[in-house]
Amino acid sequence: MREHDVRAADGTRLRGWCTESDGPVVLLCPGLGTIPEAWPALVLPSSGVRVLSWYHRGTMGSERPVDAARISLDDHVADAVAVLDAAGVRRCVVMGWSVGVMVAAELARRYPGRVSGLLLAAGVPGDLFGGVLGVLGIPAAVRRPLVVGSAVAVRAVGPLVDAVLHRVPVNRVTAALLQHSGFMLPGADPADVAKAVRRFLGHDWRWYVTLALALADVPRRDLAGITCPVTVLAARFDVVADPRQAVKAAACLPQARVRVVPTSHFLPLEAPEVIAEELQLLVDRVAVVERARR
Repeated sequence: MREHDVRAADGTRLRGWCTESDGPVVLLCPGLGTIPEAWPALVLPSSGVRVLSWYHRGTMGSERPVDAARISLDDHVADAVAVLDAAGVRRCVVMGWSVGVMVAAELARRYPGRVSGLLLAAGVPGDLFGGVLGVLGIPAAVRRPLVVGSAVAVRAVGPLVDAVLHRVPVNRVTAALLQHSGFMLPGADPADVAKAVRRFLGHDWRWYVTLALALADVPRRDLAGITCPVTVLAARFDVVADPRQAVKAAACLPQARVRVVPTSHFLPLEAPEVIAEELQLLVDRVAVVERARR
């Protein structure tokens, strides 16, 4: 895996990354503030695909935009297009995880000629905060204001949150504890978890929450109008993205493949073999469709 700079449409410098594997190109729309190591099935030379991705604005080496308001869904979609253009890729399979599901779905909706297939993992295509805690049975009228209010509170005390989280020791022991917390589940390699969590906790948390809140008003959406092959992977025990909403979003697509996986929100870490299997199935479906298009 190597990193490189990409210039966004508004001039913001993004830090992109790509793998050097052979195989068809796949664009990964990442979870908010996540790193390549969160996708162990994709970064290995044996993955069978070449992955393109980037870090969100203001995270992991990507610049914050000069205009701090340029962190909307429109901007993230434009950044995805910039990553494709910089790599000279006209059309490919697109994946998304968590917040990246929203970006990937919107990219397919706006630029159908750029997206040959869509794999959406542990996320919803709209209403980012409406799906949080849904798996716990908390009424929607209660949980959305609760989650948004909590995010606003974290942003207000961001420096204090930084002072605490930046000092949390991260090792195999703390990773194992996190994996038994309910927020995550056992299944992932503790070393992979520790590596991902260590970098994740280093965020500027005021900015991180600002990025999330900038997407709070994107309404609930389904996948209507998307015509390429689609695979949806919902995580059964996901406290961040309600799996029922993820499945419902795909209900309007008669040819969509939907699979519910017994993991937490961190499906790419906890079930990398499912990611690898479903991605290969999608690539095969796309190849058949693309041949038919010719």
